[in-house]
Amino acid sequence: MGYANSSIGKYQIGRTIGEGTFAKVKLAVNTVNGQYVAIKIIDKLMVMENNLMYQVQREIRTMKLLHHPNIVRIQEVLGTKTKIYIVMEYVSGGQLSDKMSCVKRVNEGEARKHFQQLIDAVDYCHCRGVYHRDLKPQNLLLDNKGNLKVSDFGLSALPKPGNLLSTACGSPSYVAPELLLNKGYEGAAADVWSCGVILFEL
Repeated sequence: MGYANSSIGKYQIGRTIGEGTFAKVKLAVNTVNGQYVAIKIIDKLMVMENNLMYQVQREIRTMKLLHHPNIVRIQEVLGTKTKIYIVMEYVSGGQLSDKMSCVKRVNEGEARKHFQQLIDAVDYCHCRGVYHRDLKPQNLLLDNKGNLKVSDFGLSALPKPGNLLSTACGSPSYVAPELLLNKGYEGAAADVWSCGVILFEL
C-alpha cells in the first residue's frame, strides 16, 4: 500500500477509498499491530457551516452501540481542531453495488446469503432502537470472504419508543413511499421496504 505522508495517532494514512460531500474515507494501517483500517475523515468546518455536527455525533453514537458480525465495526474516534477521524474496520471486498454492476444477476445462493446477512443486521439494529434509513447496495460492503456488512449510519435514527419519525431522507430509489408524504413513519417499516428493493435487485 502506498502511503501519503500523513498520520493520526498510531495510524499511517494511505489512499482514498471513498468520498462524500463532507468526508473522505482513507485506507490506513495501525503501526502498532499492522492491521488495516478504514478512516472516515470529516471536515469540521464544513460540517459546522452546514449545521450537521449533530448528525456526525449521532452516527458515532449509533456505531458505538452496535456489535454485530454484519455491521461495520467502529474502533475509535480521534480529533484535531479541523478534522474528525472515525476509525473503522476495513472491509476489503468493496460495495455490493459494484458486484451487482459486474454481473447480470447475482446467483441465487449468494443472493440468499447476502439477504440473510442483511436482515440479520437490520433486525439486530431494530431490536436496539436503531433505524438505518439509508439502506442501499452502495452502503453494503463485502469482506474478503463474501460476507456482507452494513455501513454508513449517517442518516440513522434512535427515536424514543412509540415515537414516529418525520425526516424524509435516504436515496429515492430505496425509500418507502410514506417517507415522501411528509407525515410520521415507522423507522423499522421504512428499513424493511429498502431491504425488499435490494432483494428485488439481487
